[in-house]
Amino acid sequence: MEVFKNLFTGSGITATILYLGITAFTGILLGRLEIRKLKLGVAGVLFSGLLLAHFGVRTDLHVLTFVRDFGLILFVYAVGIDVGPRFFSSFRREGLKLNLFAAGIVLTGFLTAFLLHLWRDVPPAVISGIMSGAVTNTPGLGAVQQVLTDMGRADDAAQAGLGYAVAYPFGVLGVILAMVLYRYFFRIKINNEVEDFNRQYHQNRVKLESVEIHITNPNIIGRKIRYVKQVVDRELVLSRILRKGTYMVAAEEIVLEDGDILYGVSSAEHADNLRMTMGDVKFADKREITGDLAMFHVLVTNRKLAGKTIEQVGIYRRYEANITRIFRSGLEILPTRDTTIELGDTVRVVGKRDLLPDIRQELGNSLIELAHPNTVPLFLGIVLGILLGSIPVFIPGLPAPVKLGMAGGPLIVALLFGYRGRIGKLDFYMTPGANMMLRELGIILFLACVGLGSGAELVKTLVNGGYIWLLYGAAITFVPVALATIVGRCMKMNYLQLCGLVSGAMTDPPALEFANSLAPVHAQSTAYATVYPLTMFLRIILAQTLLFLTL
Repeated sequence: MEVFKNLFTGSGITATILYLGITAFTGILLGRLEIRKLKLGVAGVLFSGLLLAHFGVRTDLHVLTFVRDFGLILFVYAVGIDVGPRFFSSFRREGLKLNLFAAGIVLTGFLTAFLLHLWRDVPPAVISGIMSGAVTNTPGLGAVQQVLTDMGRADDAAQAGLGYAVAYPFGVLGVILAMVLYRYFFRIKINNEVEDFNRQYHQNRVKLESVEIHITNPNIIGRKIRYVKQVVDRELVLSRILRKGTYMVAAEEIVLEDGDILYGVSSAEHADNLRMTMGDVKFADKREITGDLAMFHVLVTNRKLAGKTIEQVGIYRRYEANITRIFRSGLEILPTRDTTIELGDTVRVVGKRDLLPDIRQELGNSLIELAHPNTVPLFLGIVLGILLGSIPVFIPGLPAPVKLGMAGGPLIVALLFGYRGRIGKLDFYMTPGANMMLRELGIILFLACVGLGSGAELVKTLVNGGYIWLLYGAAITFVPVALATIVGRCMKMNYLQLCGLVSGAMTDPPALEFANSLAPVHAQSTAYATVYPLTMFLRIILAQTLLFLTL
């Protein structure tokens, strides 16, 4: 019994790790409690750590600092890998507009915090922590604490953590409250917003459809399929031919005859050009495949093929089969000769039914192979991210350079990794389950360390006038969100999209969870993912900027 007594009353490495585990366990359970359809989620870990520290739990500061920074790196790396592909592709649609809107929200919050400092003379570390907590941005707090620690001001770093902890609750609830008030004040009807979003989505989306082409152009008749593929390479992917009632795979050496009907995949925007070059065009969502042909999906898990183009893989040359679509990270891609396939892609193949086993074997189609952990990119990303985050960035007017730090550096590297998919023979694929595990582990470790490191002084701070920090945090949360909702209304922005945008701009996962519960569409999550990386980057930089401007 004496052993356990010493363990629980000590403050060494073993005791610190023990209390980290207890904080995480109790915090996760606390986060699952639901009150009026609201849950704390992972934020429960922060409050659990604050309570334990308040009641006298002692921990090793050096261990907490290391675990906090390492957890932060894991979290932002996982976010970057997951969001990377969608982030860059979003700018092709309305991503630029959404990100400019989100940047305005971030800057408004920064100005509010700066004005509060000038008006009330709030200490630099405190106002920086309050701003990070008010927008629920843990990487921003991490960057501020890292700067203060490097400056030898550990006490100020703890004060920043206190400011964060005090402002965090309303940072979570304030965004949700703004959504509710906006909906009530403007009498928003969710069903109407859902219909409006679906209508806009289908209008703006480049939808891939099955296409049927009756050959009528005499210039095409007598030509080989190879020639047709070259002419319409980026507009049409051919899968099969119907000739005299018999289906056959659209192999390159087949010569087109009068009366042939071609089947493949294209989009409506290419319809006019296809009619001019080939003949009569008809679109449909689905086409039945009969006879000895079949359509099937194959998961790409053969690492030797990852990063190769459709031309280099050459399925159509070795088999009577064609790859007609590629599904990657929620995107649907029309494959051309130059399109690469990546590890984790799902490809749609149309070909001879009896060739299915051979094609599957060549492409992989092995969940076991895909599930094998690929840890090399993770640690490479950590190394490159830390190096990038350590590069000083000089901003005119600031007394010292800012850095991306351990939050921004790995985030930028991970975004690029996620977007690229691979560099040479090194692929950056991470299974959704592994990504979620890494993200959850990182944020849990970070919040647990922040809570345990700040909780001892929390109540004392609130009693001795720190309660005013709650009001400062509420202002930094509510002012930008309120202005954003008003501007969004003037711009006639979809309510569901606006909720996702605000949640992303405030880097507030619980708010996104609430927004998603309003309607079963992806308007909220898409807007969130579009603006999240940029706003995360801005908040990391501006948190440090606020600190330097107020020192």
